Amino acid sequence: MEGLLAIALLIVLMAIGVPVAWSFAGTLAYLVFIYDTNLSTLLLQGFRSLNSIVLLALPLFVLTGYLMQSGGIADRIIRFIDVLVGGRRGGMGASLVLSSGFFGAIAGTATAAVASIGTIMIDPLEKRGYPRGYSTALLGISSLLGILIPPSITMILFAVVTRQSVAAAFAATIGPALLLIAALIVYTRFYVGRFMKEIPGEVFEKGKRGRAVLGAMPALVMPFIILGGIYGGVFTPTEAAAVAVAAAIVIGALIYRDLTWSGFGRSVVAAAETTGTIILILLFSFMISRILAFERVPQELTEAVLSLSLGPIGTLLLVNAVLIITGALMDDVSVTVVIAPLFMPVLVEVGVDPLHYAAIVGCSVVIGANSPPVAPILYMACRIGRVPIHETIGPVMALLTFVALPVMLVTTFWPTLSLFFPKLFGLY
Repeated sequence: MEGLLAIALLIVLMAIGVPVAWSFAGTLAYLVFIYDTNLSTLLLQGFRSLNSIVLLALPLFVLTGYLMQSGGIADRIIRFIDVLVGGRRGGMGASLVLSSGFFGAIAGTATAAVASIGTIMIDPLEKRGYPRGYSTALLGISSLLGILIPPSITMILFAVVTRQSVAAAFAATIGPALLLIAALIVYTRFYVGRFMKEIPGEVFEKGKRGRAVLGAMPALVMPFIILGGIYGGVFTPTEAAAVAVAAAIVIGALIYRDLTWSGFGRSVVAAAETTGTIILILLFSFMISRILAFERVPQELTEAVLSLSLGPIGTLLLVNAVLIITGALMDDVSVTVVIAPLFMPVLVEVGVDPLHYAAIVGCSVVIGANSPPVAPILYMACRIGRVPIHETIGPVMALLTFVALPVMLVTTFWPTLSLFFPKLFGLY
């Protein structure tokens, strides 16, 4: 009971505006007091959990995302995709979705995708006739492709806290990511045809098309190097993160020449701040998990759920509902490192594969990160898009209801979607 009260306390602290890391610290203090835990031993165990070579990939992929913003890489990717699909009905919206997908395949973060792609695309979308509220909502949803398309920082965290292979967790979310991309493009095409008139965009002449393609080539090579290296066995995910940083620096500074010393410095500082926050959350969450495990909270939760006799389908629906609700109240890191491990024993007991569960968690984050009241990605997209939150609520709820939620349900009840790529790459 005390463990569940601790989780409720964490949600309340975050809901009233306490910074995420300190919400975890407050919850930890409550558990230490209730269970009279030896804090020195707990701190030692927490630091040992952080002493992982896998976690070294975290700051490197975060830095890659910021370097892509400063180095002009995102701008070239967006222009290349606009050449390919921008002239079709709903093409400009599709450009935003595909750009987010490409960005995710390099950086692995949603926040960097919102900042870089949003600043470049929201104004042009408005000029093409897209309501600013819809464009901002579409940006919020599609930026979460960075969580589903490898390399994914969220999947790194999931693999660490559940002791799964990082490469396998990466592969498990590829299928849901492709389905989400297709669904967003189809929905946008329907939206443009029914609710607005898209203004024709620039007609690219052959010369301009060629320059756009050639200009994007160095940036487009990055995901093939990173993912090809991981799944080809050339290097580990951590080494791939280092390669990604090096490639972003070389392309941004030497090829595009948009990455300056001041831009590099800002990227390093921003990456350090982001990483520091995540590491603090991880430290406190590892310590919380130790206490909960020692007090048998996961086992009690498993027994309580199984006693309901819901069966595999009912259990999956219950877990889906809990992940969505907690995702609407907590950020993606909190859901991944606290809530997801609690339900792992429950789902394993009813026959759900851990990699299948990784994909379910990833899809739930897409919904939670854009669902009020917390909705960190949606609020950030509103700031970037310079649009009031009330103008995005209608569009984002429609996208969540008709796109994100169906993708999550398909992922939940069709395990092949998430297990196909791990099997294909020999990781399952």
